[in-house]
Amino acid sequence: DEGKKPTESNEKLKVVTSFTIIADMAREIGGDLVEVYNLVPTGTDPHEYEPLPDDIKAATDADVLFYNCLNLEGGKNGWFFKMMDSVNQKEENIYSLTERVEPKYLGGEDGRDEEINPHAFIDPAVGVKMAEDLRDALIEQHPSDSDKIKEQGDEYVQRLKDLDAEFQERIETIPEENRVLVTSERAFHYLNDHYGLKEAFIWEIDTEENGSPKQIKDLIHYIEEHKVPVLFVESNVDTRPMETVSKETDVPIAEKPIYSDEIGNPGDEVDTYIKYLEYNMNLIHDELSKER
Repeated sequence: DEGKKPTESNEKLKVVTSFTIIADMAREIGGDLVEVYNLVPTGTDPHEYEPLPDDIKAATDADVLFYNCLNLEGGKNGWFFKMMDSVNQKEENIYSLTERVEPKYLGGEDGRDEEINPHAFIDPAVGVKMAEDLRDALIEQHPSDSDKIKEQGDEYVQRLKDLDAEFQERIETIPEENRVLVTSERAFHYLNDHYGLKEAFIWEIDTEENGSPKQIKDLIHYIEEHKVPVLFVESNVDTRPMETVSKETDVPIAEKPIYSDEIGNPGDEVDTYIKYLEYNMNLIHDELSKER
């Protein structure tokens, strides 16, 4: 029967996710009860994605669809909702995973409108809320296996809660004057606010003008004033603007990149959300704690 949810345990729930981190969460929580199809692959911008024919087919056939919201997929007029409309997906099958997250805003200066910062998932405490909501949605959509989904979901949520607590403890071991995270883009807003890190960046919002002379000059001034110990460069950005800042200030760049928008491909060092959080936590702690 078309349009019916799986009722037998041997039928997998067809899940579609908007980007890599949610896909990984769905696989961890749903396990062998779900078949996950992810839309935006690693290395692709989730803000401006153009769905492929296979994406359209997967979205048409999906039992449940998860997206980040907070403007990551271009908002209500963006590609994700245009696709949902075009395939006539039912609203009750589509879940935002950030309903319980307080949005943080970017911009608002130079006559620009404020924009929601979509990068909430960099903060493990936000990951907890997203994973809880994903777990509850899968239970709702696949009631015949609710016990197993609840068990897998609870275990996964607990791992994220433990990571959040560990992150907090480790931040507190960093000398207070070193607790400043300098990155290329202002993606770490939620994480910095949650753990009490000061933040600085070259550009606030991705535009055509990333790394303009004014942006670089402003950051150099900040670094000199605050005696910043180290600079971080994201895995998916042009490294040249931060290299210029490093040369001008004599402040080193961290030995490894930091992750912001995505996890790696299967087999990469950071190929799950948990590994992504642990990697960033270790990198931030180790680099800011180093004697220089």
